[in-house]
Amino acid sequence: EVQLVESGGGLVQAGGSLTLSCAASGFDFDDRAIGWFRQVSGKEREGIACASTGAGNVYFLDTETGRFAIVKDNAKDTVTLQINNLQPEDTAVYYCAASDAWSCSLYSADHWGQGIQVTVTS
Repeated sequence: EVQLVESGGGLVQAGGSLTLSCAASGFDFDDRAIGWFRQVSGKEREGIACASTGAGNVYFLDTETGRFAIVKDNAKDTVTLQINNLQPEDTAVYYCAASDAWSCSLYSADHWGQGIQVTVTS
């Protein structure tokens, strides 16, 4: 059974940084692309970044500022998302999702974690 468990969320002050972690199990982690998403209350879920083995990472959000950094660790079966310079508008539930495809260019969010709350105070 595919399982994805997010951790590292919580309360943070504006301007701070946070690293979220997604622990995966139940599938061949090395051969799957993993993405991070977020959903702000009242808005549609949006993609942040995708990581794959051997095919690089892709960013969908804040590509000009580079506030997000995704890292896929095949030795630990985890994908982390570092978020820098957090702002109140970053307050959201953050999700990781695994694709059945190996590359971000073929990515689809086939398996979801439960999500974790990140709240940024001003």
